[in-house]
Order: sequence, then C-alpha cells, then structure tokens
Amino acid sequence: LSGKRFALLIDEAHSSQGGKTTARMHEALGGKAADADTTGKISEEEYRREVCRKIGREVTFEELQHCWLGYMKEIPERNLVTLRNLKKQGYRVILLSNTNPYVSAWVDSEAFSADGHPIGDYFDAMYRSYEVKYMKPDENFFRYVLSQEKIMPEECLFIDDGPRNCCAASELGLFTYCPQNGEDWCDKIYEHLK
Repeated sequence: LSGKRFALLIDEAHSSQGGKTTARMHEALGGKAADADTTGKISEEEYRREVCRKIGREVTFEELQHCWLGYMKEIPERNLVTLRNLKKQGYRVILLSNTNPYVSAWVDSEAFSADGHPIGDYFDAMYRSYEVKYMKPDENFFRYVLSQEKIMPEECLFIDDGPRNCCAASELGLFTYCPQNGEDWCDKIYEHLK
C-alpha cells in the first residue's frame, strides 16, 4: 500500500458499549425508530415524539442526547493524536459513522475532546448515516463515500470494530482492519499502511 494515494475511512475515534448493553439501549431508545433516526428516514422531532409515545412522557433533546451519549464509553486521547498525525503525514482521514443528530451535536462541539476541539478537527471529511441516508454495513454507504471522495476501493483502508461492517467493505474491495471494541489500534494501523 505504500506509495499509493490512500484514504483512511474510520469509525473508531471512541469506544462504545457492546453486546447486551447495546441491544437494551437500542430498544430503550426506540428500536426501529432509532434506526430510522440514524438513517435520516425520520426527522429528529419525529424520533423524539416516538420515544415520548413509547415511554409515556415528554423528553427533551437534551434528555435524549444524554441517553445516547451513555452509549459511548470513552474517547482515548491517543486516538485523536493518531488521527491528527495521519493527516499531517498526508493521508486523507474520513469519518464514516452510524450516528444521529443527538450524538453529532455533542461531537461537533468543543466538549468533544479534552483540548476543546470538535470532531471535525480530526477528519478531512465526515459522512454520517443520518445525513447520507445509509447505515453501515449497507454497501450503498461505502459506494456513496467512494463516489463523493472520487477514490477507488483499493485506495482505502477501512477501520471499524464491527465485523459485519468490515466484511461489507472488504466485499467492495476496500482494505480493512477490524480492531476489537476499545482496542488500542494506534500503532497497528501503520502495519496496514506498509
């Protein structure tokens, strides 16, 4: 891969809850409505109303945001340093994220990192499921990003802790690296770029 124009497609800035915890949180936050919100098929307000209906009381944007942020465990500083270093080394660093407006409002703020920078400072471009109307592992998400970025699959390394997401990217011809959720991938990424 060395010597090639190369883009890094990443969804691993943070660690998140997994397994049964994620399933319970997903169901509590609206199940299918949460998926529809994450793919932009319903508006933020429609999603909020569906959650209110489901739980039988009004909830605010801030309350829903607090719940969604509970899904995320941590944002290791080492990951953010690595993303900045990769950009400095000439790699195009691109975020592909299954997310929603509640999480995005926080990551786009200065509260995102310890040094007061929003997530956009660490990426050259960002593609979020609710904005592009696709969710990983849908191959259309990957095709959309490749088209927008004008890059070929073989010019990309996709990094994600979801095996299904990596499998879908690999089937389209992208190189993939699938660290375990929470694993320190900062040094290992360079092995994939040699």
